[in-house]
Amino acid sequence: MRDDPIAKVLDDLLKFDDILACMVARLNMISVMPTGEGFKPEVNDVWDIIKRAMDDVFGVIRSYSQAGLEEMEFRLQDYEVLFYVFPDTENALVAIIPALANKGREILNIMNEKEGKISSESKETVEQLASS
Repeated sequence: MRDDPIAKVLDDLLKFDDILACMVARLNMISVMPTGEGFKPEVNDVWDIIKRAMDDVFGVIRSYSQAGLEEMEFRLQDYEVLFYVFPDTENALVAIIPALANKGREILNIMNEKEGKISSESKETVEQLASS
């Protein structure tokens, strides 16, 4: 499988920081995995539950892929699992990424910190004007 061109594409995907795992899969079967070390360590702790949920999603893909289903996703704990269904098949490119909500919380924290900084700067300005 080392010379598999699909595995090389998956290897390239794993170079992105936010791709924690990727594979070509179908119900109860992973067809192609990256050639390197496989999943990033964060995924290993929750792989069993993600795999069970993936099998359920592949049941839906099996039912609707012929009707034109192209993408599906689900969020489980701190991860999002994205499915890009290959047309007219029950196979999909699957990518596991950190949940985008995690980034939303990070952005909110940054905004709150900035707002706190602005508020304290505004308070100092008001105090300086009052003492003048």
